[in-house]
Amino acid sequence: MGKEVTVNLKVKDYTSRVLGVVKEKYGLRDKGDALDKFAAMYGEDFVEPEVREEVIREVIASCDRHIKKHGFRSRSTKDLRKIIEAK
Repeated sequence: MGKEVTVNLKVKDYTSRVLGVVKEKYGLRDKGDALDKFAAMYGEDFVEPEVREEVIREVIASCDRHIKKHGFRSRSTKDLRKIIEAK
């Protein structure tokens, strides 16, 4: 995933127990891996995940193919309403 950074942390007993449960539940190697798992599960609520460069290239290529095939068509609100209401 991302690069690893060494951090020395002091946590409360409850936090240590939570990390221990996460470690056991997911069969992880240590509490550091449990903390990584916890961050992966809940981190998006606080920090946007990084997008890999190849994903960005893929999206741009997909958009380029669509524009090449369909151009820059626009539709009126009336046409869009017909499409939506038909479904």
